[in-house]
Amino acid sequence: MPDDDALSTSQPLLEMRSITKRFPGVLALSEVNFDVRPGEVHVLVGENGAGKSTLMKILAGVYTRDSGEVLFRGKLVDFTTPRQAQDAGIVTIYQELNQVAQLSVTENIFLGSEIERGITLNWSEMHDQARQLLLKLHLEIDPRTQLGTLGVAQQQMVEVAKALHHQASLIIMDEPTSSLSIREIRDLFAIVRELRDHGVSVVYISHHLEETFELADRTTVLRDGRLISTQPASELNVDKLIRLMVGRDLSEKFPKEELPRGDEVLRVEGLSQGNRLQDISFSAYAGEVLGIAGLVGAGRTELVRAIFGADPIDSGKIYVNGRLARIRSPRDAVHHGIGLLTEDRKQQGLCLQMSVRENITMSVLQRLTRGLTTSLGKETALAQRFIDNMAIKASSQDQLAINLSGGTQQKVVLSKWLATEPKALVFDEPTRGIDVGAKVEIYRMINELARQGVAILMVSSELPEILGMSDRILVMGGGRVRGFLTRAEATEQTIMELATARN
Repeated sequence: MPDDDALSTSQPLLEMRSITKRFPGVLALSEVNFDVRPGEVHVLVGENGAGKSTLMKILAGVYTRDSGEVLFRGKLVDFTTPRQAQDAGIVTIYQELNQVAQLSVTENIFLGSEIERGITLNWSEMHDQARQLLLKLHLEIDPRTQLGTLGVAQQQMVEVAKALHHQASLIIMDEPTSSLSIREIRDLFAIVRELRDHGVSVVYISHHLEETFELADRTTVLRDGRLISTQPASELNVDKLIRLMVGRDLSEKFPKEELPRGDEVLRVEGLSQGNRLQDISFSAYAGEVLGIAGLVGAGRTELVRAIFGADPIDSGKIYVNGRLARIRSPRDAVHHGIGLLTEDRKQQGLCLQMSVRENITMSVLQRLTRGLTTSLGKETALAQRFIDNMAIKASSQDQLAINLSGGTQQKVVLSKWLATEPKALVFDEPTRGIDVGAKVEIYRMINELARQGVAILMVSSELPEILGMSDRILVMGGGRVRGFLTRAEATEQTIMELATARN
């Protein structure tokens, strides 16, 4: 890692000066200054809605700024399209990869910049160059391979290869580890360090604060659209970073409340589904948070989708409040009082092109409808109750869900399920892609639900979250239950021992 003194004397590769951006009813950025030096990893952090993505989209030519100026390589630039930024050497790798899964690796790398030979494309040259780019990233992949057949980590590396093809001197990585395993994260970190060592600058956006310290040369914090701090990473720690981000001390990251366990709400007996789930049995109780832990591929998401009726089962029974519940579809699950906050809130939890009000009320429209007409007054009142209770930050009930921050989107999804008055609520990766301040809000909502007697099932890949919020922990491995741990028994070591057991 370059030392701070060496970095401080280098001419900035990028300077963004006094950047201001307004959207209807929202001041997204106010007089923000940001710079990146050659060959550094500059971590950009802040709560959801702090302005991180807006600032980077202005740099990438997706948004136009209202005021301020941008200098790249010492010259004023005004990118109005992503292609202009890319041609200048600035490439963004988004959390939702911008790729064509049906095309080959080569076609994705050269998309829009194909090498021609007369009136045809020079495929042999493109395949050869793609292979060389992949080898630089230590990937031995046939460039003719269809991209969609690769894992998420390899698809991400193809995006990096594409950036190298465009001779990027600045790569923006937006939440690059959100869908990666621990080993894949280590591989990505090695690539980022190698890029830095070869003089490529990286802006790295992440909600996983601990991991940023493994990469960062400097860290910039935004809050409410304003620059709070830019400091060498060596002068920061996680607690200090949290205070800068949220403007308050969040010493209690997991505000778990100890509550008496009530009656059994949900019981699963002998649930099986091909090779994915085998003879799963457990109970969940009123006022309890049952954590579900395991490695990637353990069957956690498959289990909760099966309980919710999203995927068919081969055998097994589900009981709600002691009565057999025949669940063959999500509609059946909702009828029996089971809700599911999916791992992918954008694709499966929300209708992004619908309003906040429509998303909140969609699961209970039958209660708001007489004949063929939905009562707008009742719908508005119900939505406003949850907007107020959940502190949903939206310019109005009519704001589209796609324009909300990740944390606010999660609150809208949670409101949708709370409107159904559930008996059991399943959270699948409830804080994925959510900043530290919004995480604490979600945890407090889980506490409140538990106080109301709801049985909570929480799937999480973050062991500190499982340990911090669970009353009991169900550990899975290979589609089976490997064991149960009480809160007193559970440690990262005991969870991993069960998760990796081969019995």
